[in-house]
Amino acid sequence: MPKARINLASIDIGKINQIIESVKEIAKKTKVDIKGPIPLPTKRLKLTTRKAPCGDGKASFDNFEMRVHKRLIDLGINERALRLVMRVPIPEGVSIEIEMLE
Repeated sequence: MPKARINLASIDIGKINQIIESVKEIAKKTKVDIKGPIPLPTKRLKLTTRKAPCGDGKASFDNFEMRVHKRLIDLGINERALRLVMRVPIPEGVSIEIEMLE
């Protein structure tokens, strides 16, 4: 049976969970198989900068971190389910990839 693999990535976990809930609702409504959401490793992007702009004075530093959360959903598909998934509103800042598998 063909299935669709949905990859979600965002720095805001709440937006990802919102999309996951709507995909689960669609799967329940259309009675297709769903596997996931499978949490993938969170990517941490770290940046350390010096507080003093000129470089003189005390050597104190600021640490900044951005976390990229990722989820994977496998969805057994039929035409109706795929159309409904394509119509799910995607919030700003969420990357989504839908891949068809055999």
